[in-house]
Amino acid sequence: MLFNALTQIAIPVLTVATQIAIALKFPQWGLVINMLAQPFWIYSAWKSYKKAGQIGLFITTILVTIIIGLGIINYWVKY
Repeated sequence: MLFNALTQIAIPVLTVATQIAIALKFPQWGLVINMLAQPFWIYSAWKSYKKAGQIGLFITTILVTIIIGLGIINYWVKY
């Protein structure tokens, strides 16, 4: 499946890019890049849950996605 192959590339590339952005003192961009990675993480965690019962990984991924969203709001939305 094409999306599965894309996921195997996107997860490490986007996750490492996130860490690089944070290390270069651009945490707001790190959050954006990390949010771009989240659909791939969710897909992978869902597949792990369905195949191997890894519910903890799936729940953690959903919670991390919410936290990243809150971080994006904190950095990018002006009140």
